[in-house]
This record gives sequence, C-alpha cells and structure tokens, in this order.
Amino acid sequence: MLELRPNCECCNTDLLPDSAEALICSFECTFCASCAEKMALRCPNCGGELIRRPRRPAEKLINNPASTMRVFKPQGCADAGRDNSGRV
Repeated sequence: MLELRPNCECCNTDLLPDSAEALICSFECTFCASCAEKMALRCPNCGGELIRRPRRPAEKLINNPASTMRVFKPQGCADAGRDNSGRV
C-alpha cells in the first residue's frame, strides 16, 4: 500500500492525501508538481520517472491513513535538472 507521504522532498510543501499536485517514483519518493517539473519529471534519488500519485478515497483513509513521516532532502534536489556542465 502506498505511504502517501505528507510533503515534497525538495521544498517541504504540504501534500494532502487527495492532492492532485503530488508526484511519486516507483520507490514512493514524493514531490510537488512544481519541483517535479523543474527536475524534468525524473526522481533525483533513483532517476526514475515521476508520475501523479493515486488518490486514496476518503472513506479508505479512516482505516488506511496517509503517512505522517516527513522526508525532506533539499540537498538532493539542488542539482536535479542540470546537465553535467551545471546548466539547467
């Protein structure tokens, strides 16, 4: 079951479980749409593609709540979207 992490790993923006702005990779690294676009929709952790996170129906959140553990790694996002020359 997806964790539905509560924030963007890059900018720490809150991402509610029903947010259409949350994107994830296959390892569930979570980013807001704005940061994901800056990273060319590639996860800075694994290099995998970032896709829209599925939204869990509200009635299912009662017994299967979203995660409350925040992951914040802005240092991993600082160079995302840059080529080897340092250009974006």
